[in-house]
Amino acid sequence: MTLDLLSLYQDLHAHPELGFQEHRTAGVVADRLAEIGGIEVTTGVGGTGVVGVLSNGDGPVVWLRADMDGLPVQERTGLPYASTHTGRDDEGSEVPTMHACGHDIHVTWLLGTLERLVDDRGAWHGTVVAVFQPAEEVISGARAMLEDGLVERFPQPDVVLGQHSAPAPVGIVAVGSGPVMASSDRLTVTFNGRGAHGSAPQASLDPIVTAASAVVRLQTVVSREVSPSDAGVVTVGSFHAGTRPNIIPDQAVIEISTRARNEETRERIIASIERIVRAESAAGGLDAPTIERAPGAEVTVNDAEAAARVLEALRGAVPDARDLEIGLAMASEDVGQLATAAGVPLVYWFTGITDPELFRRGEEIPSNHSPFYAPQAETAIPVGVDALTAAARAWLS
Repeated sequence: MTLDLLSLYQDLHAHPELGFQEHRTAGVVADRLAEIGGIEVTTGVGGTGVVGVLSNGDGPVVWLRADMDGLPVQERTGLPYASTHTGRDDEGSEVPTMHACGHDIHVTWLLGTLERLVDDRGAWHGTVVAVFQPAEEVISGARAMLEDGLVERFPQPDVVLGQHSAPAPVGIVAVGSGPVMASSDRLTVTFNGRGAHGSAPQASLDPIVTAASAVVRLQTVVSREVSPSDAGVVTVGSFHAGTRPNIIPDQAVIEISTRARNEETRERIIASIERIVRAESAAGGLDAPTIERAPGAEVTVNDAEAAARVLEALRGAVPDARDLEIGLAMASEDVGQLATAAGVPLVYWFTGITDPELFRRGEEIPSNHSPFYAPQAETAIPVGVDALTAAARAWLS
């Protein structure tokens, strides 16, 4: 059976689901794997993850990974298949959802690659393990699948491969060597004050003022504590406090994300954040803040030899395969945890999904996570399938 990849993509795009809520998406993936045929399908890995094993005689084992989750973003692309879907966030609130980071096209690429490999069994040998991962956006899905026995339950890989959509022209595929994506950490800080009536601030220990001071002071972590020759990011993306203008609350909560290009800088940034929020609490007379650090993602590192092998294969398969020119991206990924757990090389690259005409006209290009992020699917899908198939065949042929 020949999959209609464009219709598949449009269906996935119209129905984005948040991390660990990808029940419909996982069902679509499992159904399409069954349609392709010859693939052993396991669902529910790490919650909503799906694994497909395609065996074709003795030979190397290649893991191909695609992430499935969407984001809590209101889509504004105006596409006829734009998402009107909603989901529930961690607090139980209903939020709009959108595939604003290309995970819908990642899934489509991997399904198209599997179909291509099944149709061309005579030209390769070995085993392909397709890992459809949940919850990449919250840097939890890879860990959940590993904790559910991903390495132990499925054929051991010789390499882990994957690709990510990028706001570059369709036809460009960029492969880097060494560090290619930054580490990521999430911290939730609760400032513990004492509430009071808004007319009697002297009776309070105001957590809002303290939290606001901390937000400002946190802007100095990168500008004053990270070397200009290094790189880091500290973003306060959420600030919650209070219910009424005339009530000083007991608590204020901020959520912080960080990025770093190496482990030393990563830990220095975390330590600086903790020092600042404790010092601001002490300055405001508050009790010590509560600091929760969620499990994060390490720097994504491509194996040099394996990356060169992939690049050579891509140069024979796609219009414009090249070395990654931008260096390390400050975005983050958890795909590296799969390769680390299995003890094998990783190669993760970037594939353009944007209409080249937009670049020629000098138009503004929406980035990943933008409500306007819209791949030119008709042309980007075949390029991505060609790229992922060629990379896999570099080991399987």
